[in-house]
Amino acid sequence: MPIDAPETQIVTTWKVACDGGEGALGHPRVWLTIPQDTGFVECGYCDKRYVIDRDHAHGDH
Repeated sequence: MPIDAPETQIVTTWKVACDGGEGALGHPRVWLTIPQDTGFVECGYCDKRYVIDRDHAHGDH
């Protein structure tokens, strides 16, 4: 049984930045690219999941 991500955000760009969103309590900013085949990517620091809104997506793909 898969474990749900702590937080999920729907995005419209294929490349997103994550810094944990907690200000000083967050983590170093990392850039993540959403693979076209899965449609989502998870941050290696905070496990936040970014899901592409394919109907409104723009950018790299």
